[in-house]
Amino acid sequence: MSGSHQIVCTTCGGVNRVPDDRPAGSARCGKCRTPLFASKPVDADADMFKRQTQRGDIPVLVDVWAPWCGPCRMMSPAFEAAAATLEPGIRLLKLNSDSENELAGRLGIRSIPTMLLFADGQEVARVSGAMTAQQIVNWARDQLRSRA
Repeated sequence: MSGSHQIVCTTCGGVNRVPDDRPAGSARCGKCRTPLFASKPVDADADMFKRQTQRGDIPVLVDVWAPWCGPCRMMSPAFEAAAATLEPGIRLLKLNSDSENELAGRLGIRSIPTMLLFADGQEVARVSGAMTAQQIVNWARDQLRSRA
């Protein structure tokens, strides 16, 4: 929709229409009043993943990880730092492949950490391996720029 963005609340799953002339970073959910962005990644289950990628119209960057994965744990602070730079233009989610193994299988995850970038409800890019915060930011921005 022109003139606004649909942003899905990570707390209640409500879909919020935020006008383009209003800073999304300070917007609150109309349903539960929680801020729509907290400058940090959100742990997502299969339902949250689906709502964020299918109902929202901002890009979604997903870090697929597992608690036992050393490189995943090493990348976690970098992914969190990247959220402070990329939000509110991109939603950042963390998807635990152990607790959401069916979804990880449907997504074709073969190694972790893997980052998936979604835009307009479709996966547009993926990359595997640990990255620094700046590499995450650059990769996500480059992928979205190449789509434009």
